[in-house]
Amino acid sequence: MDGMEKITARIQEDADREIAAMNAQTDGQIAALQAQAQAQAEQERQTILARGQRAAAERLERLKSAAQMERRKLELAAKQEVLSEAFDQALERLCTLPDEEYIQLLTALVLRAVTTGREQLIFSQKDRSRIGKAVVVAANEALVKEVAPELPDSLTDSKVGAFLGKMVNSATAQITGTGLLTLSEETRPIRGGFILVDGPVEVNCSFEAMLRLQREKLEKPAAEILFGDRR
Repeated sequence: MDGMEKITARIQEDADREIAAMNAQTDGQIAALQAQAQAQAEQERQTILARGQRAAAERLERLKSAAQMERRKLELAAKQEVLSEAFDQALERLCTLPDEEYIQLLTALVLRAVTTGREQLIFSQKDRSRIGKAVVVAANEALVKEVAPELPDSLTDSKVGAFLGKMVNSATAQITGTGLLTLSEETRPIRGGFILVDGPVEVNCSFEAMLRLQREKLEKPAAEILFGDRR
């Protein structure tokens, strides 16, 4: 091998070594970059996974809260429906009392509601013909009895005494201006109870109005009885 061939061979060897070194360095750099990329990808995967898990957990909590709220709304609606039914049944029972009990109840309500004893009583069409007159008479008698002088039993035990007692009560009513309740010709579309009228002033003593006014007050104890609620 002459000198030129040796030089060429040495150059080739040097080039091969340099290329091999560069390939090794490149392979190392590629491996490092691959490892770094893999680590970064894993980190990002873990981050995305954690973010997804948090989002899923948050969504699950929102769904649970929404479900609980919806359940409470349904429970409340069901309780309100049962309470409404209970009040409706109470109204029905009041309106269907036997005549004697019904008259006693309305008379007591009239005595609590009157202020002058000269008001008019308005009933439903059914109640006006059924018990209207009896309630007016009973209430007037009770009002007069509060202010009328008491007659001896020896007088009131006889028919004449009973008639005399009515005369005294009538005179007392005229003198005191109480016990002069009257039955109005007018009727109202109410289920039960009455409307007390004194000139332009009306007092709504219908059962519907009284139950409506009392419902807020009665709902809590009614709910305790029906559902055991003690909030």
